[in-house]
Amino acid sequence: MDVLASPTPRASRVRGACPSLAAGSSSRLRPSFRPFLVKFGSLPPLRSSLKVSSPISSAEEAEKNDAADLANWDLASGTVSLSPLDGRYMQKVKDLRPFFSEYGLIRYRVLVEVKWLQKLSQIPEVVEVPQFSQDARLFLESIIDNFDITDAIEVKKIEKITNHDVKAVEYFLKQKCKSHSEIAKVLEFFHFACTSEDINNLAHALSLKEALSDVVFPVMVDLCKEISTMAKEHAHIPMLSHTHGQPASPTTLGKEMANFAVRLSERGKAFCKIRILGKFAGAVGNYNAHKVAYPDINWKCIAAEFVQSLGVDFNAYVTQIEPHDYIAELFNNIIQFNNILTDFDRDIWSYISLGYFKQITKAGEIGSSTMPHKVNPIDFENSEGNLCLANAILSALSMKLPISRMQRDLTDSTVLRNLGVGLGYSLLAYKSALQGIKKLQVNESRLNEDLDQTWEVLAEPIQTVMRRHAVPEAYEKLKELTRGREVSKQSIREFTESLDLPEEAKAILLNLTPNSYIGEAEELAKSVDEAVDLVNGFKLP
Repeated sequence: MDVLASPTPRASRVRGACPSLAAGSSSRLRPSFRPFLVKFGSLPPLRSSLKVSSPISSAEEAEKNDAADLANWDLASGTVSLSPLDGRYMQKVKDLRPFFSEYGLIRYRVLVEVKWLQKLSQIPEVVEVPQFSQDARLFLESIIDNFDITDAIEVKKIEKITNHDVKAVEYFLKQKCKSHSEIAKVLEFFHFACTSEDINNLAHALSLKEALSDVVFPVMVDLCKEISTMAKEHAHIPMLSHTHGQPASPTTLGKEMANFAVRLSERGKAFCKIRILGKFAGAVGNYNAHKVAYPDINWKCIAAEFVQSLGVDFNAYVTQIEPHDYIAELFNNIIQFNNILTDFDRDIWSYISLGYFKQITKAGEIGSSTMPHKVNPIDFENSEGNLCLANAILSALSMKLPISRMQRDLTDSTVLRNLGVGLGYSLLAYKSALQGIKKLQVNESRLNEDLDQTWEVLAEPIQTVMRRHAVPEAYEKLKELTRGREVSKQSIREFTESLDLPEEAKAILLNLTPNSYIGEAEELAKSVDEAVDLVNGFKLP
């Protein structure tokens, strides 16, 4: 992908990409501003069978516009993109483009339209569409398999005339197939008895299902694996806990990581219960036109077979639209996963602030423009910030999409075009967190230092043992000794030795240190794999 710089600042030389940036379009622009033409290259393929190789503009177009001096696309596009997902962060989220870009939506629509025509040819009662020959079937499949950017642009050209995106797909397919003598006879059965939402809801369902399975879930799994590995590797390292920001009973660093690994894994299991749904019931969900055209066909059964053949569960009770309840459920689960990861990001940030983690530095990187010593926890801060944006968008989608006036209003249409935005910010956050984890280095000396300075945490086990042996006012005595007071190893030992306890119990307490007072934390961390299920989780049914 390239950006072609125009040698002269004439507005007429900026075609299609950014007309508002053309010289002379605003008196506020400096005379030295040099407009440019964005030249798009190819998108990565959705599958190995999908070829996306044709550029939107050619070298001839660039030459015709007197453009030269090819620049790096990634850097240049980032300076003019409205969304940072398509600019600054494009490289990290580009794997979602084949699913949620305009190109991706058009391709899925084409797939649904072609598959529906093929389904009609398999219904004996629809005599007007005979069984297709192998040649015709291969021709139709090739439209799907070979769909590329050139085809998508052709659809957009048609849409400029129709001002209707789904109808443009139908007209594109008719143009594409009129050269095939067999299919040309049944062109009017493209989009037969369909409303646009019959096509759209399945396109969105397929894009969600495949994007999650192919792109998002694998990164979620990587996060769980990395945090589980941290849990096991650091299972034995004691760490001072903090409740209400104050020193509390010790844990281990690994146990705290295990908590997050298990919580994230539980969200992964929940995906298995969320069914991706689709409808194919016509204008208001009742097969009205279907029954008039072919009254003897069981259209509900046909629709169910067709939807399920695409790998989507069938929803029989719908209006013009599939009500999107499953999208709300799906996104709410992702929101909860993101909330847990936000909690992780903030805890790691806090541990870095306390000095419990060091960060491995990278040559050439700068932490602060004015403070040369800074090594900031930017990956976890970026992750937290993008999770905030992701959840704002996913929450808006989950609250809005299930609501539609009567049998349908159009508010869901524009909202659905943002499915990839919420997932894009989520994916960006996951990758930032993973990047941050790889930079972490445990600072055991700092962890031990904090533990050595907080002998007051042993007040809990001492008063508990005192209670066991019926020592009166055990809690109150420890409160008097420790609350708001400076407590040392010596003062704790002197208090313990003064207690009227069996010698065995007293010996246990005298041998106890903040480093050793960790309960079952180490064992819990070591056995985290028993609680984290990455085989059955992070899958859609």
